Amino acid sequence: MTSPYQRMAALAAAGRRFALATVVRTHGSTPQTIGARLVVPGGDERPFGTLGGGCVEADAILAARTALDTGNRSLREYRLNEELDWNTGLVCGGTMWILAERGDLASRCGTEDVLAELAAASEGGSPVAVVTRLARIDRGFAFEARMAVRADGTRAGTLGDEELDHKATAAALDQLERGPARIVPMDDEHDLLIEPVLGRPHLVIAGGGHVAKAIARQARLVDFDVTVLEDRPEYADPDRFDGARVLPGDVAASIASLHYGPQTFLVVATRGHKMDAECVLAAARTDARYIGLLGSRRKTVLIADMLREHGVDDARVAAVHAPVGLDLGGRTPAEIALAIVAEITKIRHGGSGHALRDL
Repeated sequence: MTSPYQRMAALAAAGRRFALATVVRTHGSTPQTIGARLVVPGGDERPFGTLGGGCVEADAILAARTALDTGNRSLREYRLNEELDWNTGLVCGGTMWILAERGDLASRCGTEDVLAELAAASEGGSPVAVVTRLARIDRGFAFEARMAVRADGTRAGTLGDEELDHKATAAALDQLERGPARIVPMDDEHDLLIEPVLGRPHLVIAGGGHVAKAIARQARLVDFDVTVLEDRPEYADPDRFDGARVLPGDVAASIASLHYGPQTFLVVATRGHKMDAECVLAAARTDARYIGLLGSRRKTVLIADMLREHGVDDARVAAVHAPVGLDLGGRTPAEIALAIVAEITKIRHGGSGHALRDL
């Protein structure tokens, strides 16, 4: 799937003018989260991405086109509880702040244009965090400065203060390990919007049975790259997994051979207890952010004891999610897969897992 930064880079390479609208702040229930982007090309071409649709998105497009023509940024507040929103489905009760700016300004940090780096990062290259300094003005916000922080700690641009740059760099590097965009309050008058630019999240599934097949399908629906590890030739058929990558051969050895980044999640769902134990041990020795194990509570206790016997420290043992998934009550492979991918999504985005009506 093409990212907004890839689309921006393609337009820039073709010499096309464009603007960008970005959700930089939210409060309450909103149809999009911070970091959502809409690329608005010049002319009649359809925008790329979404800010949630409806009249808010329509107005953001107009603001982006104005920014494209004038070169001036705008940062507008949208309260999603007005009567005019009723027919658009955007009566969420929350508030969004959307920044509209010309495309070349959106990727400029100081004197450097980092669009090529951002596009490469969104395709799985070296990650970059975009840090935007926002000033609080009355009940609203204003754009002040932007810089980019690379995975090695080097920066492009400045937020205007060396001490602030150091603090923002540390916060950005921390967020590159976590994933989603977030707001970091700096003082009574300023916030930082930190937006990690990463490749698609990656799910590794150890095992190729019916539940693994359902997990792979569910994960691809939420835009994960999926790798399935399976040693049985009749199950290691890529056609069974709707385009997921399939690695045949010894499953535990395959786990040990893979690269694991901050956006890599691993689920063990093999056909037997012994293989599960071998796979979890191999997984615990990797840098996988998340390890999930399918099985009963009794089985997970036994495997936890085995990990300790092999010298795995308690912190890493505790990082194994077993039994894997949220308690949704379902028992079919599809329902189990939904519970597992729901838990991964909760962890990836920092959600609570509670019913929205209870929040």
